[in-house]
Amino acid sequence: METCYPKVKKIYWQALIILGMLTLLVWLAYFSLRPDYKLHVNFYDVGQGDSIFIETYLGNQILIDGGPDSTVLQKLGTDLPFYDRTIDLVILTHLHADHTAGLIEVLKRYKVKQVMLTRVSYDTQTYKRFLDLLEEKNIHATIARAGQIVYLDDSTVLRVLHPFSDLSGQSFKQVNNTSIISRLSFGKADFLFTGDASRENEQALVSGGYTVSSEVLKVGHQGSRTSSGEQFLNAVSPDYAVISVGEENSYGHPHQEVLDNFEKANIPVSRTDESGDIRFVSDGELLEQL
Repeated sequence: METCYPKVKKIYWQALIILGMLTLLVWLAYFSLRPDYKLHVNFYDVGQGDSIFIETYLGNQILIDGGPDSTVLQKLGTDLPFYDRTIDLVILTHLHADHTAGLIEVLKRYKVKQVMLTRVSYDTQTYKRFLDLLEEKNIHATIARAGQIVYLDDSTVLRVLHPFSDLSGQSFKQVNNTSIISRLSFGKADFLFTGDASRENEQALVSGGYTVSSEVLKVGHQGSRTSSGEQFLNAVSPDYAVISVGEENSYGHPHQEVLDNFEKANIPVSRTDESGDIRFVSDGELLEQL
């Protein structure tokens, strides 16, 4: 009589191997999702535009702006495991395409829990598509205005410094002047994100007595001379400055007079066109540029 024991044994070992592989995948997922209890802030090299990815010490994820195209997807794919398709908060600092276009691709491919924006009136197809996606995907939207405090986790806080009032539905000739300016704090590490804010906005913050001092400054408007006034730099007094800018861009960014201002203030500048992605990590006490 032919025995079936060898077949049963083969199936048993196959099942055991599969079970072992599944167990390994579960543990890999667990360790990759488990936070390292440090703040990570990554300034992505997306060409001529801005995109900043933040992961808090408890693993919550925030994206500020998306750059001019889909490059941000590649960057997120590097920082997030393939099975993590959720972003807790997206902030659109203002409505120009070099900040908005990449976010359209993010909204399509990731589950975004919440969006912060100004809802300024701005008639372009890129911005219209962004708003359409918010509605299609039923994403909760918050209108940014100074005084808002967003608790990203129990130790990481984002404070909105600008705009000073609700700008929704209003039209502006200078859209850069509507930029969301925010300050991220985790222990002794502070980051100031300026969008494309102008010197007029910077001066208003300083004159208004807002707390802008920060260890890291995201330089406004790709290092254009329209931003980074000397009085503002003195008030921020950063240890690091980051310029998100495209290589050999047609605008001549960053402008030399801005670079001179940083040199005069003895503030080291890192540029995405020269260094690629620029990454910082902090345990709340020490801050390190990787």
